[in-house]
Formats: sequence, C-alpha cells, structure tokens
Amino acid sequence: MTMSTPPTIRLNVNQQIHEVCADAQTPLLYVLRNDLKLKGTKFGCGLGQCGACNVLIDGRVTQSCNTPLWDCENKEILTIESFASPEGEFNSLQKAFEEEQAIQCGYCVSGVLISAQALLNKKPNPSDDEIFTALDGNLCRCGTHIRFIRAIKKVIAQGKKSI
Repeated sequence: MTMSTPPTIRLNVNQQIHEVCADAQTPLLYVLRNDLKLKGTKFGCGLGQCGACNVLIDGRVTQSCNTPLWDCENKEILTIESFASPEGEFNSLQKAFEEEQAIQCGYCVSGVLISAQALLNKKPNPSDDEIFTALDGNLCRCGTHIRFIRAIKKVIAQGKKSI
C-alpha cells in the first residue's frame, strides 16, 4: 500500500502567499498555528462556537477551526498578526482594548478583535445593537464584554476604522 502525498495548497495569509502540503480537509486553524507559526489565532472549542479562532476571509469573520483548507484557496486570509504595523505597533483598535483594560487573560481577544474589525470595516459608525450582534459569537470567560464595547466605541468616537 502506497501513501499519496497531500496536495499543495496555496494560501494568501496576511498578504503573503504560502504553499502548504496538507490534506484539503485540514482545518485552517491547524495550518495557521502549526505550519505557519501564527499563534495569535487560538483553539477554543473546536466547534466554531466560541470565536477564539476567528480570522477574516475575504473580509468576513470565519471560524478557522472548522474551515477546511480547500475553502481557503484564492481567498484573502487575515489573522490578528496582520493588525499591528511591521514595527509591532498596535492599530487603534488594539490600543483602545489596551487602554480600556479589555484584555484580561487574553485568550479570546484575538477573535474579538477580528469580529470588531470586521464590523468597523463594514460599518464605521455602528449602533450599540450592531456592536452587540457583531460580538455575539465571541465567548469571554473573564466577562470583559463591557470593556470590549467601550474600546470599540472609543475607536468609533476617534473616527478611526483601524486597519
């Protein structure tokens, strides 16, 4: 019995092309963390229900834990690592989270930032209900949702879209 080599899949992650040799059914999260060493995207529940693994794919919030690689080819994937400048300086949304002490343990924050950024990209001046809805898929065991909302409102008040 011979084993076939997995196909090479081209991924556009954080504006860089990567060729990954993996089974097409492999969850994107595993490739981001294990192959590309992008550790900002977290494994939470593994079921796409907690938001810790959120990334942006073609501008939409997507749970990378249950998104197969075959569904990622020829699409733009952005992880939390794309938010900071090349020099490592936080964007305005990250700064607001820091200023509002919204980070706590930090495990959920990359997914929350992804959700918040997607909202601000789509609607620069969202209502409170739109903010709540955008963050609805993000679980935070530290209970800092109010601080997340304050940070997002701070960015909105500054008139910044962030990235």
